[in-house]
Order: sequence, then C-alpha cells, then structure tokens
Amino acid sequence: MARDDLFRTSNPTLNDRVFQSGREVVFGETMTVNGVVNKTGFLLLLVTLGAIWPWTLAFENPQNPLVSVLMIGGIIGGLVMALITTFKKEWAPVTAPAYALLEGLALGGISAIFELRYPGVALQAVALTFAVLGVMLLAYRSGLIKATEKFKLGVVAATGAIFLVYLAGFVLSFFGIQMGFLYGNSLLSIGVSGVIVVVAALNLVLDFDLIETGVRQGAPRRMEWYAGFALMVTLVWLYLEMLRLLSKINSRR
Repeated sequence: MARDDLFRTSNPTLNDRVFQSGREVVFGETMTVNGVVNKTGFLLLLVTLGAIWPWTLAFENPQNPLVSVLMIGGIIGGLVMALITTFKKEWAPVTAPAYALLEGLALGGISAIFELRYPGVALQAVALTFAVLGVMLLAYRSGLIKATEKFKLGVVAATGAIFLVYLAGFVLSFFGIQMGFLYGNSLLSIGVSGVIVVVAALNLVLDFDLIETGVRQGAPRRMEWYAGFALMVTLVWLYLEMLRLLSKINSRR
C-alpha cells in the first residue's frame, strides 16, 4: 500500500495532506489519541454552549426573528470557519473552537424547530448519535470493521453520491421541483435517510483510522485540534441526518 493512500478519507476535512507535516521532523510534543479525545470533548462543549442561546429563545417565543438570524449566521459562519480550517489546518487551535460555537448556534436553532414540531426528537437524535459513535469506535478498536482500501473506496463513493444528490435537490428547488425521496415522509424517503445515516456512521471509521495513522506517524501536537474538528464535522452531519430520519418517522404517526 502506498504511503499516501493511508491519508485518504471521504471526510473532506481529512485528506491525504492533513498530516503531511507529521511526516517531517517534528520538534516538541506530538499528537496523541488522548489529546484528540480531550480536544473533541472541548469542541462538543462549545457546540452545546452555542446551541443553548437559540434553543432557549425559540422555546420562549417560537416567532422570535433572532432565532433565524442566529441559525443562519451560525450556518454561514460555521461554513466559513470550516473552509478556513480545512485549508489552513495550522490555524485549527483558533478556528476549530470558533467553528464549534458557530455550529452550535446553527444546531440550536435547527434542533428547536424540529423539537417544537416533534417533541422529544432532538434528545433522541443526540442519544442515537453518541450511541452510534460508541458502537463504531468499539467496532473499529475490536477489528470488527477495518478501514481497508476497498472499504475506504466504497465509503468515499457513497459519500460523494450523497453530496451530488443533495446538490441536485438544492438546485432543482429553485425551479419548484422537489425530490420527494429526499424530503418526504414516504417509506422510500425514510429508507433513503436510513442509508445516509449508515454512510455518515461509516465515515467515523475512516476518521478513526486516519487519526490513528497521524498519531503513529508522529504528527505535531497542534493537529489534535484539527483532528477534533474533523470528527466534529462528521458528528454534526450524523446528528442532522439522524434528526431528519426521526422527524420523518414521527410525521407518519
């Protein structure tokens, strides 16, 4: 297996150049798994803190325009911070926390909208997201799921296909065309959401593998922030897809 192949993943924040500096001579402390866990935990805390504000406002007054402002601002700001962090990974110690706070604003607003319509769905989505994280980590550490080249290729292809379908749906929406299997509550739509949730979960395995590779190859300590950020990107995607899936199921009751 070529050395560069070890650095391929379907998560755009974790590609073959992420730990390139880790392959050079590194002076000082290097990246550790515990360090990544700590950074990820801190980022999760920031997401939670950021989500409290729009969530509280929405339940005090569902018509409060500030909720939409915070949510849209969080979406745009989070996307900007994600792009900056992806292309300037050495800035991650600063941009990753900023991304987490902004993403919290977005998720707080989005979660409140779903929760007001389907009480209990947000908590269920959070619980299932962390349950999936635990299961995938256990499966990876036990060797039950291995990030082979064929496995990586399959996940990359599936993730790319999902992105293209979402992009097509977004473009078609401007022409008044809705892709029912994406946004409806039919059994087909629920099945599609279930498949997307599975693909998002499988991305976690690729992330675990890449982080382990970075640790093994002695990436610099600052890459712990980037690794934590990359895991957050996958977890946010997984949570949103879980929220969509649960809302579709609840809408049929």
